[in-house]
Amino acid sequence: MKPEIEHILKDHKLRNTDCRYDVLDVFLTQKFALSHGDLEESLGNKFDRVTVYRTLKTFLEKGIIHKVLNDEGTPKYAVCSSHCEVHEHHHNHVHFKCDTCGHTQCLDEVAIPSIQLPNGFKAKEFNLLIQGLCKSCQIA
Repeated sequence: MKPEIEHILKDHKLRNTDCRYDVLDVFLTQKFALSHGDLEESLGNKFDRVTVYRTLKTFLEKGIIHKVLNDEGTPKYAVCSSHCEVHEHHHNHVHFKCDTCGHTQCLDEVAIPSIQLPNGFKAKEFNLLIQGLCKSCQIA
């Protein structure tokens, strides 16, 4: 058992089930955004599709993961870098998708510039996706 995973689950007042543990382990091992399908592939046939989906939903609601903008139409998720709260995600940062490997990563250190909206509009969240080549693919 990895103490980091146990600590995250305990901090978010979640029971430590096999599925929650394994899904969180995959997220912490892979440093890029994952879709439901990516998780199923990583976990093999260990858990059924609905159990993995419910685990993602719970992690999203508890602020353990956040949705990541992508250009494929399939939701992807990444681990929250700071402690988000239930329904209060603070992820106004850039996401970067590599054209070669297809991995999408959070660039927490890159903030989205302030945008002045017209009167009568109120922003709820900001998403910015930059596409190009990641460090690993540029070297290869």
